[in-house]
Amino acid sequence: MKFTRRLLVLPLLALFTAFVIVSCTGRGGGDAEGGDAATIRVGSKDFTEQFIIGEMYALVLENAGLQVERKLNLGGTPVAQAALESNQIDLYPEYTGTGLLTVLKLPVNSDQEAVYQSVSEGYKEQFDLVWLEPSPMNNTQALAMTQEASDSLGVKTISDMAAKAGELVMIGPPEFEAREDGLPGIKEAYGDFELAEYKAVDPGLRYQALVDGEADVAVAFGTDGEIAAFDLVLLEDDKQLFPPYQVAPVVRQEALDANPGIADALNALAPLLTDEVMQQLNYEVSGNQREPAEVAKEFLTQEGLIEG
Repeated sequence: MKFTRRLLVLPLLALFTAFVIVSCTGRGGGDAEGGDAATIRVGSKDFTEQFIIGEMYALVLENAGLQVERKLNLGGTPVAQAALESNQIDLYPEYTGTGLLTVLKLPVNSDQEAVYQSVSEGYKEQFDLVWLEPSPMNNTQALAMTQEASDSLGVKTISDMAAKAGELVMIGPPEFEAREDGLPGIKEAYGDFELAEYKAVDPGLRYQALVDGEADVAVAFGTDGEIAAFDLVLLEDDKQLFPPYQVAPVVRQEALDANPGIADALNALAPLLTDEVMQQLNYEVSGNQREPAEVAKEFLTQEGLIEG
């Protein structure tokens, strides 16, 4: 009788052990509605807009019932991309133009739809990564000057800037010196000029330094709140160098397969992020010194995407 009980107990014990192992291991188990979904690791790059959008992604995913781990402020594009490829994060916000030039190293294209199609296909083929729906905002690269400096130096276009580069100090993030869509790209399109100096600084410091006269030209982005706040002039990209930079979540296919709710939650947010919205939100952080998480939560609550 004892032997018979042991024959029954051992298979049941093995079955229970297997159930525990399956339940506690692996990143693929569960879905958003079942409550057993693996933790979704949300990353971001290392500047204000990325902090805000990364936090938005985390909040809407949590609102959809997913467990989220924040891995924000990773670094520049190479660091964030490497984190995706090495399974250190599951998604982060990226820009179509950056994906085209910096990651895929494809030729410049100014057509938004064509650029999005190229990065979608290229990332899927090379990395098994998926681009979700892009936002209408276009955080295109630009060069900014104060109105006074632009007028006094007679610099209105990037061609004007290149012609007088030897007299000018430019300020911007360190990676702009090496990016294909940074100084190397500008030199290729506008001539192999040499600046008087390039000051590599934390992105949050460039505008105040420009206004204070520590530089003549600042690396800018289309959704920066300081452009309007400081009444800055964006130099005309007269040779149409810069491609569109729409933001979209880039997600590991494995994470999407395990948690289809990721796409629904993030695609619902996408159409709300316009140039005007991001300029305002960015300035709340960079100008009014508010926390990115607070700004992100306030916006999503106002838009009805999460509960306050």
